[in-house]
Amino acid sequence: MHTLIRRCPKCGAYTLRELCPKCGEKTLEVLPPRFSPEDRYGKYRRMLKKEVEKYGANNS
Repeated sequence: MHTLIRRCPKCGAYTLRELCPKCGEKTLEVLPPRFSPEDRYGKYRRMLKKEVEKYGANNS
């Protein structure tokens, strides 16, 4: 049987159950982003990384 990991939207806990063991809220299936060798947003991620390195993360 194939089981996907689930996440509680209320407390953020990860589990395999349909109900959160911490708060009892109904959990949702979470999927990682699909991998693509053609990285459409890589250019922007690299630009942001350079800006953060240059100016710092908390600089507005």
